[in-house]
Amino acid sequence: MTLKELFHIPESRYSTMQIAKWLWQVLRGNRLQATLNATIGLLGVVFSLLSVWAMQRAIDTASGAREGSLYWAVAVMALLILGEFALGISRVWIKNILGIKAQNRMQQQMLARLLRSEWRGREAMHSGDIINRLELDVRHVVTFLTETLPSMLSTLAMFIGAFFYLMQMDLWLAVTTVGILPVFIISSRFYVAHMRRYSRQVRQCDSEVQNILTETMQHRMLVKTMEADDQMLGRLGDTQSTLRSWVKSRTKFSVASNFFLNFGFSLGYLIAFLWGAIRLSKGTITFGAMTAFLQLVYRIQGPAREITRLAPAFVSVFTATERLMELEEVPEEEQGDPIALAAPCGIRFDHVTFNYGAEGQQPTIHDFSFNFRPGSCTAILGETGAGKTTLIRLLLALVRPQEGAVEIYSSDSSFPLSPLHRCNFVYVPQGNTLLSGTLRDNLRLGNPEATDEEMHAALTMACADFVSELPHGLDTEFAEQGGGLSEGQAQRIAIARALLRPGSILLLDEATSALDADTERQLLSNLLENQQRTVIFVTHRTAVVAYCSQVLKM
Repeated sequence: MTLKELFHIPESRYSTMQIAKWLWQVLRGNRLQATLNATIGLLGVVFSLLSVWAMQRAIDTASGAREGSLYWAVAVMALLILGEFALGISRVWIKNILGIKAQNRMQQQMLARLLRSEWRGREAMHSGDIINRLELDVRHVVTFLTETLPSMLSTLAMFIGAFFYLMQMDLWLAVTTVGILPVFIISSRFYVAHMRRYSRQVRQCDSEVQNILTETMQHRMLVKTMEADDQMLGRLGDTQSTLRSWVKSRTKFSVASNFFLNFGFSLGYLIAFLWGAIRLSKGTITFGAMTAFLQLVYRIQGPAREITRLAPAFVSVFTATERLMELEEVPEEEQGDPIALAAPCGIRFDHVTFNYGAEGQQPTIHDFSFNFRPGSCTAILGETGAGKTTLIRLLLALVRPQEGAVEIYSSDSSFPLSPLHRCNFVYVPQGNTLLSGTLRDNLRLGNPEATDEEMHAALTMACADFVSELPHGLDTEFAEQGGGLSEGQAQRIAIARALLRPGSILLLDEATSALDADTERQLLSNLLENQQRTVIFVTHRTAVVAYCSQVLKM
């Protein structure tokens, strides 16, 4: 019987070995926390069993069943209690400090992997679902590897240690206490089979709630102008109602299962109490020994409870791991050092065909050839759907043609265009692309090492001198998407941000659409002063065409 069959783990595209290897790689980066937790757990087992021994000695000394100093016996108990307190504090410190560090590190690694992946144009996952995975699934995996796995070691040690300790005192009671465990392991399979279904539905509904929240906030202006507030709130309410329904069903089943589980353990504890009381009444054990009986039974049942919870933990981490592995299915772009060419650069398309869809579908770009010569200024015109956006993605090496070739070249070298040549481009995308934070933060996306003088020079070239009139200048705080600025102001800051990049190919996608005619003329004049740049405009503005040396109609 495989691990998946034992714990009712659903079939997926990944084998148990693939998931285990992936988890092992993650564990290697969190060995310190896992080792510390395991060490503290084992020390806790030692202190716990010693506490049983010390309590038995203290009670027997107080009742006269053994000789010795009661004060020394109590002092030993006090030292052991202080030791357990110290371990508890250490455990909380490691969980809160190293735990959040481990989660942050894994989130950064997963996000870095997503940013390095190829851009597909049609994302299979909703952004809200991806965020849900980066938050909840990362937390599940890190918690399992750094806390659950180490606790399994201490749980097993506690179970074995308490069992042998009790067996030395009373073999029948030890066997009876452990004998009930297989019943609960078998019943846990029934528990997992149903709990897995409830948990999957809850997670799916939770992702759908996050999807609606994310989309509503991203398109808040559209929702307001379409007066669709009630409609969006209704969608959210319906999804939340479904989520509550599944949570309610899961809670009912969990409560019933826990009642059955706790009833069995309570029955075992009562049996131990009755057996100890009978033996105490017959004088075959001391009162301290009976107390030790009850303490050891509790220390056996505690690990037994934890063992029955391993199945849900395995199901949870397998599901979370599969969801995170799905994020890594998109292959990475070509990795390596950026390749910068001498300015000015040119781009040559040679019979390029590109298709987003399946084979046989009408291609977006078919048998396309064009030469963006070094130092030239080109206006790209075309109706909606003509392929202008796809051409931009090909220029930036975000997608690769199915047929033909794209080449980047300068006076002394030429290369097939790849993501490593992206450093040669200065790109200004369409629309408002400012991020929340200060103006300085936004500009440094173009060049993290830019000085204030370089920032002001770029702002001047982008006709964004209005920045000097802002109360805090470069330290002015913006809300999401540059809240507080007009579209034209945000557009000029985005141009300044791009100009801080050292690339020699300037690619602007409707970058002057929100500017008045005078500002547009001044901006175009500034941009075209430098003959060391190859300029490519995607535009509908006739004023832009007048400044260009060639026009490409798509």
